[in-house]
Amino acid sequence: MSIKEKLSEIQQEMKAPKNLKNTFGGYNYRNLEGILEAFKPYESKHKVFLKLTDNIIEKGTRIYVEATAEIYDIETDESISVKAYAREAETKKGMDDSQITGTASSYARKYALNGLFLLDDTKDADTDEYQKEQRKDKASQAQINTILDICRKHRIDPDILWAKNNLDPKYITAIQAGQILQSFKKKYGDD
Repeated sequence: MSIKEKLSEIQQEMKAPKNLKNTFGGYNYRNLEGILEAFKPYESKHKVFLKLTDNIIEKGTRIYVEATAEIYDIETDESISVKAYAREAETKKGMDDSQITGTASSYARKYALNGLFLLDDTKDADTDEYQKEQRKDKASQAQINTILDICRKHRIDPDILWAKNNLDPKYITAIQAGQILQSFKKKYGDD
């Protein structure tokens, strides 16, 4: 198997979820360590290893960290690499110069690995996390029943309503149901 075939299999199988939460910004993220941990099982399975390197580049008055993520095939000595860049902040409160460079390095390496392994933001449909997220976002039966009651009361064909809004009632989210109910409220009053 060539390095391209091995990397393709890794890209298809590897999952590195955004399992960390930024409480200030309210978003989920993945870090460099999480990506490296997700990669480790593939080293022995596919007889590959990963090499991360940094290069400091100066452009004008700015300093950039160029990170390279390179996957090597132990059997053939072939490799594939991806580069990513991060600009050093001029100052960052509470950090000395080496910490600023380290932060830029981690950021650039993370994005080089994202590119190499084609990491995306989707969740596997068979994971518990995905299922919980789907249940959490799904419209409640009470919302669906209210929509259907208003449709009956005002002689609206629910199938036409779903089609008009490009929705499948089995997968309608709470937000989508709320938007439909809000539009009914505007059109028909307090129903």
